[in-house]
Amino acid sequence: MSGRIRSSLDIDQGLREAMRAKLFRNGRSQAVRLPAEFRFEGTEVEVHRDPDSGAVVLTAVRPSARDWLAERDRLLAEPGVREELDAFFDNLRDPSPPPERDWP
Repeated sequence: MSGRIRSSLDIDQGLREAMRAKLFRNGRSQAVRLPAEFRFEGTEVEVHRDPDSGAVVLTAVRPSARDWLAERDRLLAEPGVREELDAFFDNLRDPSPPPERDWP
């Protein structure tokens, strides 16, 4: 299929032929047992239905800024990490004095 853009019909057809997954009940909810190659990291996915095809689409949830900051704080709390970062950034700084400038 070189040199040709795949249409949504091509993609939908490829997905329909790809494989099947088992459905089961979990309490009052319906769940899908995903094959290993389709598994997601984390504990949540976003779900929506494509209005044109009716396909249900699962998308990995990206970490929020709060999650990133919590992970940063956790890493900085590990022994020696802050000192290692300070040494790294100290080596990046230029020790020479800033050039003199004429300001208006």
